[in-house]
Amino acid sequence: MWPEPFSVKGKYVEVIPLSEDHLDDLKDAVADGDLHKLWYTMIPEAKDMQAEIERRLGLLKQGSMLPFSIIDNTCGKVIGMTTYMNIDANNRRIEIGSTWYGKSAQRTPINTECKYLLLNHAFEALGCIAVEFRTHYINQQSRRAIERLGAKFDGILRSHMIMDNGTIRDTAVYSIIKSEWPTVKANLEWLLQKPR
Repeated sequence: MWPEPFSVKGKYVEVIPLSEDHLDDLKDAVADGDLHKLWYTMIPEAKDMQAEIERRLGLLKQGSMLPFSIIDNTCGKVIGMTTYMNIDANNRRIEIGSTWYGKSAQRTPINTECKYLLLNHAFEALGCIAVEFRTHYINQQSRRAIERLGAKFDGILRSHMIMDNGTIRDTAVYSIIKSEWPTVKANLEWLLQKPR
């Protein structure tokens, strides 16, 4: 299996393998801000969280996803989910995606550090040649967050997906390649040291 499950811990967050034991915290986190009501995202309602955990763990067994829970170090609770997905072991490429956090965790250092930890592992432990990010073309908050990480815009996959509400999603694709990682890493470390 590539990549194998792992945990990483930073100052603000710990990223650990997703477990059914995280169900109650994840229900609380998704209710924080009613995230499922954002029509352009695919975030489950609290009542559907068990099924979402089972779906992600099923993809883990198939080798196409490595799902994680994100723990806020200040309170010790799970406050969101993320994954390595669209895993291409032959070409050492992955996507970091299917990420969401409770509203109170947004616009904090949590996302920056979570992505830093996952990128660092991807490039330095796994030897990835590229890490990809994708989001709905309409999702400006997510696009700005991806760009702030240092990812470069690759283009738009037009009419890429049919959303649950029947609308058609154009997907904005970004990536960071291996040669860019030292600069991106230095910038993320600088961002994480800045006073808030």
